[in-house]
Amino acid sequence: MSTGFFTHSDCSRHEMGSWHPEAPARLQAIDDQLIASRISCLLQHHEAPLATIAMLSSVHTAEAIARVTDHVPLDRPDVEPYFAIDPDTFLNAHSMTAALRAAGAAVAATDAVMAGELDNAFCSIRPPGHHATPTAPMGFCLFNNVAIAARRAIEFHGLQRIAIVDFDVHHGNGTHDTFRDDPRVLMTSFFQEALYPFVEESGSKPGLHNMVNVGVPAFSGGDIVRQVVTDKWLPALHAHQPQMIFISAGFDAHREDDLGQMGLLEEDYAWITKQIMLVAQQYAQGRIVSCLEGGYNLSALGRSVVAHLKVLAEID
Repeated sequence: MSTGFFTHSDCSRHEMGSWHPEAPARLQAIDDQLIASRISCLLQHHEAPLATIAMLSSVHTAEAIARVTDHVPLDRPDVEPYFAIDPDTFLNAHSMTAALRAAGAAVAATDAVMAGELDNAFCSIRPPGHHATPTAPMGFCLFNNVAIAARRAIEFHGLQRIAIVDFDVHHGNGTHDTFRDDPRVLMTSFFQEALYPFVEESGSKPGLHNMVNVGVPAFSGGDIVRQVVTDKWLPALHAHQPQMIFISAGFDAHREDDLGQMGLLEEDYAWITKQIMLVAQQYAQGRIVSCLEGGYNLSALGRSVVAHLKVLAEID
């Protein structure tokens, strides 16, 4: 398999304080594990371009974009270094550039996969995106990278059926809000119940069946998640027959991650990835673009991304 790896050093310049778990060290941990596992050289490395405002506008309102662009602090010692979007989400002087690189990576990966230059791709990016709604950044997320890429596949490349698979421990409320009325897009996910963003309802509006988002109890392990995938996700994916699959790849459901209370291991992420690949091979010519979301224990994050990439790239 030809697997692309999209990232940019600008993504590490966005930071929200030394105490914040969504830190630049996350991307370094992934790079370190790729080198240690000796798979880095087997991937096709690409620098992420900057997304355009028009690309952001395919998902986000002008007000949501301005919430970021109008509040980026100046990089000067006499200016406060951070602006609080919400109690968990901050901007520094480099946040807008990082966010444009993150969305740009997702779009460039989509274009490369659609052009047949790559079989699939992983975007090692931050800030993450799946909590960003069309009208507001939130939850560590500024713009919804996967949603922007999915819109690219639909509006620029003309695809009619897209699937978004989200295995972050937190519900991807922004992705849900973006596509809940769009039958061209199927979203499947699991998420830990009673955890940020504290959603109770996760289905479609009456008459639509494009949201298959399953809450699971805290301390759920791989056995429960695999049953959700088998019983809920796969029937919906086969019924939808997606022409391309996007993954919101959050690794914070790992048992070593303190931001959730679930019990997944690297082999669970590998198994989930394999199920997604089988669907993509059947209906989508293998086309997958995966974008990093959560994952805050650095060791577990790096190991889990390696497990994910080994399956995408079919590395034994």
